[in-house]
Amino acid sequence: MRQLKFLHVSATIRSMGAGTKVDASKKALAAEAWRPLVDFFFKTVKHRSRVLGRYGLTPGDARALGSLEAGEGRPMGALAEEWACDASNATWMVDRLEERGLAERRSSPTDRRVKLVVLTPLGRKTRAAILEGMYEPPPELLRLDRADLQALRDALARLPSLDEEQAPARS
Repeated sequence: MRQLKFLHVSATIRSMGAGTKVDASKKALAAEAWRPLVDFFFKTVKHRSRVLGRYGLTPGDARALGSLEAGEGRPMGALAEEWACDASNATWMVDRLEERGLAERRSSPTDRRVKLVVLTPLGRKTRAAILEGMYEPPPELLRLDRADLQALRDALARLPSLDEEQAPARS
């Protein structure tokens, strides 16, 4: 029975990564490492909700804040693409930020038909405070002993940077 389960997992992993050169055993090991990270993230939602609740924001609001810069405007279309939503939903999200004084729309200096969205000073301050709160470890993480925390920190530090690989194109 155990061998059948392994064969099923191996076949599933091979189908997930068709065309890659990573072998099935490494993918299985990566899945074993990934699952508890995902579970931990989902189970510590209260921590993140408390941080956002201090500012009356939703996870979508926080994501939107994280996509914006103070001086560099982002076109609505680029935001919709990054957020994987249609233009009307992006408009609604920006409206929410504008209503709170966290972002504002400006006309593009090169094309007045294009609206650029920028963070306001309050938006910058709020984003920094949210990040500070999110970077505070949840109580569940503090249950690990020092050696486990150091091992976790060291392992995660070796993960490849996603900044260049998956960063959305800035228009």
